[in-house]
Amino acid sequence: MFVLFQCTGSIVIAFYLLVHWYDLLPSCRGKKTKHYQTGYHLCFSHSFSSASFDIALPALFSSQEYTVDVFFRQSWKDERLKFHGPMNILPLNNLMASKIWTPDTFFHNGKKSVAHNMTMPNKLLRIMEDGTLLYTMRLTVQAECPMHLEDFPMDSHSCPLKFGSYAYTKTEVTYIWTRNASQSVDVAADGSRLNQYDLLGQSVGKETIKSSTGEYTVMTAHFHLKRKIGYFVIQTYLPCIMTVILSQVSFWLNRESVPARTVFGVTTVLTMTTLSISARNSLPKVAYATAMDWFIAVCYAFVFSALIEFATVNYFTKRGWAWDGKSVINEKKKDATVMKKNNAYAVAVANYAPSITKDSTLPTISKCVLNDPNKTTAETKPEHNKKTFNSVSKIDRISRTMFPVLFGSFNLVYWATYLNREPVIKTQVLPNEM
Repeated sequence: MFVLFQCTGSIVIAFYLLVHWYDLLPSCRGKKTKHYQTGYHLCFSHSFSSASFDIALPALFSSQEYTVDVFFRQSWKDERLKFHGPMNILPLNNLMASKIWTPDTFFHNGKKSVAHNMTMPNKLLRIMEDGTLLYTMRLTVQAECPMHLEDFPMDSHSCPLKFGSYAYTKTEVTYIWTRNASQSVDVAADGSRLNQYDLLGQSVGKETIKSSTGEYTVMTAHFHLKRKIGYFVIQTYLPCIMTVILSQVSFWLNRESVPARTVFGVTTVLTMTTLSISARNSLPKVAYATAMDWFIAVCYAFVFSALIEFATVNYFTKRGWAWDGKSVINEKKKDATVMKKNNAYAVAVANYAPSITKDSTLPTISKCVLNDPNKTTAETKPEHNKKTFNSVSKIDRISRTMFPVLFGSFNLVYWATYLNREPVIKTQVLPNEM
């Protein structure tokens, strides 16, 4: 143990005095291990290192990854750095960390990590009177988050952050949480800035993994997230529902309105195709169908069925026109013949108008022509045929009720199933190989 006198007037001088004798002072407890630099024997206790950290979570999820700003705090006890002096805590510059032993902590599922150095390295080092060290730093870690998207966009995830020693096995360095599970990971109330997720909470744990070089302690912190559905309701679900309703409007149009019903059918099918493609672009490339995919597929089936329904109605309507059209043509020919006769008689009447009173047979012929029974039949039949053409198809009548009922039932079952489902958070087991 060193005694620091106040008359030295410099904390840095006192620290260098400790560091000068640092490698020459073996501890009296624990397992002796040869120092890799000096060759002197040092001692590491089985609980040599502990770790605690606070986390701010402005995360961005893309390609099953997330980013966190971490205030990473590690604390351990080194009896070689005990001192006694006028202060209980010795604050030091971050450059002094290279002069003493520090844990070789790394993030197992980290893909990219950045240590903040503006305007100076964001690190803190303090030595307590009993040899306890506090070493903190600010990091930005981009970590992997395995996502199971079967229930997208009503899905929940547990994104892990796993860290531990890279070189020291669990017999040399053991990590423990210095606080309880609820306080070891602290997320500030305004620290979570997520537009598409709600942070349900966090949990901590401890694992032991095996590799070809030994067994290692791994500390885990899981962030439990649930996706917000509002964005997808506005961008995908409502447009799909409105498109299906629009396709069913064609059932109320006249069966002879071929252009109008064709436009309804083709336009709604193309709209559903565009919506399905745009919805898939916002997702990672997964090989299975999500909850949104099933909804879009059913809506697509309804829209396509409406187009097929019109084709069926139009097919039978054309057959009716072909049969009735022939009779109409024949009747029109008869009408034309009668009209020609009437015109002939009208011309004769006009030419011989002065002798109409004298000729008693002409009015009789005219009356007979006007009272021709064939003309009356020809005039009444087109009205009957026209009424038959404008009749509503039985298929349209059934579709007006069946399609809305089926689509409403599907929506009721779909939303009741997914919205009332409890969040199932799936985690990924860390592989045995490092």
